[in-house]
Amino acid sequence: MKFFNEYKRQFMILAVIALVIISIFTAGKTIKIAGVDDALGFIITPFQGAVTSVTNWVGDSVNGIIERKNLEEENKELKKQIEELTSENERLSLYEAENKRLSELLDVAQKYQDYDTVGSRVIAKDTGVWYDSFLIDKGSMDGIKNNMPVINAGGLVGRVVKTSAAYSNVYSILDTRSSVSVKSARTGDAGVVTGDYELMEQGLCRMEYIDSDAEIVEGDEIITSGLSEYYPEGISVGYVKEIHQDENGLTKYAVIQPKVDFKHIDTVLVVQEVQDKPSGAEVN
Repeated sequence: MKFFNEYKRQFMILAVIALVIISIFTAGKTIKIAGVDDALGFIITPFQGAVTSVTNWVGDSVNGIIERKNLEEENKELKKQIEELTSENERLSLYEAENKRLSELLDVAQKYQDYDTVGSRVIAKDTGVWYDSFLIDKGSMDGIKNNMPVINAGGLVGRVVKTSAAYSNVYSILDTRSSVSVKSARTGDAGVVTGDYELMEQGLCRMEYIDSDAEIVEGDEIITSGLSEYYPEGISVGYVKEIHQDENGLTKYAVIQPKVDFKHIDTVLVVQEVQDKPSGAEVN
């Protein structure tokens, strides 16, 4: 007994090995000796069940790992497809916006088809919310000259004031250095639209030198008068927002809401059928 106790662990290992060997040789075979079959069945069956459970657990774990890996790969592929579709949608949106802008400019060009025009993009602007002064990507190499009027789908934007070979500087009608001869489309009452520091902060401009007896009223459309050699007649400038009497009592002025959205200008047309202003002459 002392000998067995000393080597009990080794005997148990040998017994397990023997059981494994027996289970291998008896798998799928029928033992005809009933007593032996019962004894072996009693001993081996639980062991085989344990082996089967372990095998099934290992198999399920491996299958789970493989399935998770496949799901991760599928998820990555779906994310990639979503990113590609999102990028494509953004490109299509940009193309759609660009086509809309070009269509609007085409409509403007057709409206003023008696004039040669050049399409141009805004490439820089002064600081601030409003486009009172900005640069366009066309210059003298493209036939752009000083004092050429600039328009877009809304109407009159301003005029070119300085050109370089590849770009030009534009003053919009909001700029205090700008002045445009205009009239009421309804009554023909004349005046001059100029930039105003206070009104510019609201995206508005001022129509001055309106005769005190003029029948101009709020809501009237203001257009270029054609009295200036620089601006073609009939280009929409904006609408009368308010009318005020000047202190002298002889004239009045109007606050004009421009038709152009001076917060968002990206594409314009430069009207080319305008000659350079003679040196020293005043810009109208």
